Amino acid sequence: MTIRAKGLEADPHTWGLPGERELSAALAAYFPEFNPPAPAASPAYRPTVGPIGSEAPPQTGGGAEVPDDPAELSAGGALPSLGERPLAQVRADFPILSERVNGRPLVWLDNAATTQRPRAVIDRLVYYYEHENSNVHRAAHTLAARSTEAYEAARDKVARFIGAPGPDNIVFVRGTTEAINLVAQAYVKPRLTPGDEIILTNLEHHANIVPWQLIAEESGALLRVAPVDDTGQIILSEYAALFNRRTRFVSATQVSNALGTVLPLEEMIALAHAQGVRFCVDGAQSVAHLPVNVTALGADFYVFSGHKIYAPTGIGALYGTDEVLAESRPWQGGGNMIADVTFERTIYQKPPAKFEAGTGSLADAVGLGAALDYVSDLGLANIARYEHELLDYGHQELARVPGLRLIGTADHKASILSFIIEGRDNTEIGQRLNEAGIAVRAGHHCAQPILRRFGLESTVRPSIAFYNTPGEIDFLVRTLRDLV
Repeated sequence: MTIRAKGLEADPHTWGLPGERELSAALAAYFPEFNPPAPAASPAYRPTVGPIGSEAPPQTGGGAEVPDDPAELSAGGALPSLGERPLAQVRADFPILSERVNGRPLVWLDNAATTQRPRAVIDRLVYYYEHENSNVHRAAHTLAARSTEAYEAARDKVARFIGAPGPDNIVFVRGTTEAINLVAQAYVKPRLTPGDEIILTNLEHHANIVPWQLIAEESGALLRVAPVDDTGQIILSEYAALFNRRTRFVSATQVSNALGTVLPLEEMIALAHAQGVRFCVDGAQSVAHLPVNVTALGADFYVFSGHKIYAPTGIGALYGTDEVLAESRPWQGGGNMIADVTFERTIYQKPPAKFEAGTGSLADAVGLGAALDYVSDLGLANIARYEHELLDYGHQELARVPGLRLIGTADHKASILSFIIEGRDNTEIGQRLNEAGIAVRAGHHCAQPILRRFGLESTVRPSIAFYNTPGEIDFLVRTLRDLV
């Protein structure tokens, strides 16, 4: 049901009036014989709608009903494909997407916090514990050999996935946070003297701020922060102006977890290297969404977490060039990272073992390898293309919600749709969406400095992955419109 005024169509909800669904329900309550008409067909999804950040005029189409499963498009549409695989088939690989929350099908839009796991990863973990479980290296028995082979094969998969020269450039860690702390303590801190400087950006997650604050406090070093413009993009000229003879290191995210901004890292790394300064890339929010080649990028360090790329929690990887790994001191002391120990001295293993003290998350590393296999089979180029179209579509449709303001509108974005609604509490919005089965994050996203740059303490943050659908975006928007 639509209202026409001067040739324009508007959703009745825009004016606080009941729509076709509500009118049909009311009539059926009083007239049992009432047979509501079938909803009008909606056009098939056409995702290309212009550049990220452009706002569509606040008008809506004509009354399409939300299906019982929001992942499906309204009548007349069809789920798109991801490369050669139908999206419906891809979604079927993720058991949890069949879950129901508050009686409604789960709509998982909290992917920036953690992604879900495909059956291939779950089955690989089960197989490991049923057939390969053992500590790795050195043991003279079959299960140790199987476990070691699976663990080191996962290291090789990580290296190939991010374009590293080889597996010896890959250190397994618990996740991005531990990896950044490793870089800070093992490589940067020994090189700092009072007055030295470390450059960060205003877009950083707390995990790429606090470790640098800790070593700055201990060494007398200073932090310098590259600012962003009103769209949330780095101001390259001001970043370049931060370098001086005391600059010792740069650490920056590739994709902002709060805004989705994709940073111009090629230029940023080139500027740092021109000054003889090393660069660490936080790839937590990018590795699942953009093709990454650390060799071509020129990164000295690159770090990411498995749980952001469909792998288990508690596992991640650190890439370092041969030179920086050789120059880094041991991160922790213990077993596995030593070649020889006496009470007088210790000889350490070469990287990467030098940084892997104790028993690691063996099964989870194997699960990470399985997740990378799964993503590689889909093709990161296919994933990036589809997610970009879905992000464009989300920007367009969210702009139709009265009072909604998107936070972060840079031309180059990935996966994030942060917003606020004027006069509404963000936590309340998150709770109301949860009542409809929609999972989003509402808060500061461990990125308080960038939100405060926009005068905010929190946002509502839907974040997409390749298993999300246009129908889920439609359902999110419809639910928000009902809320306001």
